[in-house]
Amino acid sequence: MPHPQDQKRYIPALRYHWLTQSYDWALSRAMPEQAFKSALVSQADVRAGQRVLDFGCGTGTLTLMIEASEPGAEIVGVDVDEKALAIARAKSEANRSTIRLYQMSPGALPFSDCSFDRVFSCLVFHHLRRNEKRVALSECRRVLRPGGEMHIADWGRPASFLLRAGFLLTQMLDGFESTTDNARGLLPEFIRQAGFDTVVETEHFATAFGSLRLLRGTKVDAGSL
Repeated sequence: MPHPQDQKRYIPALRYHWLTQSYDWALSRAMPEQAFKSALVSQADVRAGQRVLDFGCGTGTLTLMIEASEPGAEIVGVDVDEKALAIARAKSEANRSTIRLYQMSPGALPFSDCSFDRVFSCLVFHHLRRNEKRVALSECRRVLRPGGEMHIADWGRPASFLLRAGFLLTQMLDGFESTTDNARGLLPEFIRQAGFDTVVETEHFATAFGSLRLLRGTKVDAGSL
């Protein structure tokens, strides 16, 4: 279980713990959830036999979509929020899923080096302060095998004035300290600085709350260094 002080360090999905139960309902109605999560799963091209980590899996919607796309893969989800994980576990049981879900503390991931082929992260990094973003990206790279990929869906630089105005609502909900770097479009550079290669934006979704951008980064094969 996370230390009580760690519980204060993360921002819940809708900022307040009492709103977590409404997260799935709110996201499905306020965002093109199926479209951008399906696009994220499709670009990752998960194969049978691969081991996949959903970093910040929350209520498990994306985690279950990854499993549905390739039942022959091993899917693991981690999150710091026990309330969100309780929802994910209930959904997993209802779907007779074989995904494994773990609660973690902020900081180091509880997995060995080079133990995953794919790492996913959806709407997580805008909840993290700059140093926490850097630590999380480094940890995600550490647990990836050479040639492995990280696939991220998160807020980026707004593509228009209207989208910038919409993102102010997101910042008011999730806090300016953690979201400002996203608004400045710095997340791809942070991914590169963590050691990922060929960092690219693959798709962009305009939403009422800002520009949602899909990113891919690859861990260079050790033999090519």
